[in-house]
Amino acid sequence: MMIISGVTLQYGKRVLFENVNLTFAPGNCYGIIGANGSGKSTFLKILCGELESNAGSVSVPENARISILKQDQFAYDEYPALSTVIMGHKKLYEVMKRKDAIYAKPDFSEADGLEASDLESQFTEMGGWEAESEAAKLLSDLGVKEEFHAVPMKQLKASQKVRVLLAQALFGNPDYLLLDEPTNQLDLDACRWLEEFLYEFKNTAIVVSHDRHFLDKVCTHVADIDFGKIQLYPGNYSFWYESSQLALRQKGDSNKKIEEKRKELQAFIARFSANASKSRQATSRKKLLEKLTVEDIKPSSRKYPSIVFKPQRESGNDLLEIEHLTKSVDGKPMFRNFSLRAERGEKIAFIGPLDHVKTALFQILMDEIKPDEGSFKWGASTIRAYFPKQHKKYFDSDLNLVDWLRQYSKELDENFIRGFLGRMLFSGEESLKKARVLSGGEMVRCMLSRMMLAGGNVLILDEPTNHLDLESITALNTALENFDGTILFASQDRQFVQTTANRIVELTPQGIIDERHTTLDDYLAREDIHSRREALYRDIVLET
Repeated sequence: MMIISGVTLQYGKRVLFENVNLTFAPGNCYGIIGANGSGKSTFLKILCGELESNAGSVSVPENARISILKQDQFAYDEYPALSTVIMGHKKLYEVMKRKDAIYAKPDFSEADGLEASDLESQFTEMGGWEAESEAAKLLSDLGVKEEFHAVPMKQLKASQKVRVLLAQALFGNPDYLLLDEPTNQLDLDACRWLEEFLYEFKNTAIVVSHDRHFLDKVCTHVADIDFGKIQLYPGNYSFWYESSQLALRQKGDSNKKIEEKRKELQAFIARFSANASKSRQATSRKKLLEKLTVEDIKPSSRKYPSIVFKPQRESGNDLLEIEHLTKSVDGKPMFRNFSLRAERGEKIAFIGPLDHVKTALFQILMDEIKPDEGSFKWGASTIRAYFPKQHKKYFDSDLNLVDWLRQYSKELDENFIRGFLGRMLFSGEESLKKARVLSGGEMVRCMLSRMMLAGGNVLILDEPTNHLDLESITALNTALENFDGTILFASQDRQFVQTTANRIVELTPQGIIDERHTTLDDYLAREDIHSRREALYRDIVLET
């Protein structure tokens, strides 16, 4: 077991967490959650020894191996992908290199023979003979084709490098697996594979992620960083979220007796367990959930932005007609002869592993780029509000946030603008920050504010959850579920797609699959669609 005793970390007067005492046991997967800046990634660095805490200690059994997902995509530029994966097991890789060096010596001595024999024993004990095949399988399972396994990392695309580094972390059955945002840049199929890998993982996994579906699928426990503490809850992310909301409601109801609150909690746990039968915690942690008391669950300090999209007017039924669109960028085909008809009220998720294909489509529909062939026509009554994936150019300004947002508002009164920003979590002095110094998540909230003020009856969103924290993702997700207009969007967040879309369109350079009146889960579960997807992706190489 990994035992965290009295761990404290602070920078100056700012305390991230204090006197943390936790135990992480084998067979469990722990999701580390908390607001942006709360110290999630920092906590992982303390656990793996990359960073020292101000006080306390982290202890693991002797000879236990800790593996962490590396974030530096350039650290292994000179190494082939397959070797990079095997380097995840540092001791095994060192034995391999030393063994090869000894056998390559022209004056091989008796002492060399003895050392080589000892190294061979270590190599066998660590599963060295299966290392290359295991590493190759991990790469293939994550979507890196065999033809790239011997290619130096510097020649791979960014999306391929991410997969190689993830395979490196997973390689060799580590005792403790630490993953910081492992689903970044993974397509839906790779995410599903990783979920199944962690579901079956027998040792200890600790993950940080903004992907709610991923956390729900893999987590047996949630470690919540809040109020300068880290509290451990049995269950997955949805259980933590709903129980914290229940605690918040119960806290506000001062007239309700403890016994009534206890019965309400028990009913909630029973209902949750019944509705979450497919989640790992529901089957393996039900007894722990049933032991929870009213005192065990606590309301969260998290703040959720107020996101509401209100159309200025209703659109007509004939919303969008796309006919035979063809587009290539830098000689690479995005799509060929693409036709689609969108109707009022449809919420269309455009999916597929090639993000730039979806971005190109949205740019064409917003007249940012021209198609090579074909045409499209919007209905006369449509009002479009657009969230582009690349939006930094909007913030190349010395305007403060009040004046920045005022550019997009019919109502120019400063109190109105400040009130609007306040609901989007820019209160007080925050509303006077310069536009160019905003963080990624703050930029996204500003772009969503701009969309709300546009009053669109058609929303076009290209990866809107990138850079957002879980609270903002939840608020945006709810807003799109409640929106009664039309939505065209792309997202790698599976729960976001599952709960928003009522139509799935899968885009590839070799063709499309268009399914109306379906959810993402139903779409992915259908065998006929699975065979069609396999045929379309057979010759596709993943790129950024």
